[in-house]
Amino acid sequence: MPRYRIQLTSKALKQLEALPIGSQDLVRSKIDRLADNLAGDVKRLKSFSPAYRMRAGDFRILFDLEGDQIVIRIVGNRRDVYDR
Repeated sequence: MPRYRIQLTSKALKQLEALPIGSQDLVRSKIDRLADNLAGDVKRLKSFSPAYRMRAGDFRILFDLEGDQIVIRIVGNRRDVYDR
């Protein structure tokens, strides 16, 4: 069972820290589970970068896989993360 290393970009870390505390806790717990063989509600996105998304309630975690590392690029409300 692969174990991935997690890396947050500085942008994603700022977005995470801007969330309300309860939401931060939810997102952080989902990110921790993600390291265990991509556990959770993960979906590969078509024609979109970053290539993957994970649901955390009303929030989305958008990330890429780079070898044995998960690079989290965007953390935010589901209404906003795809508008770029």
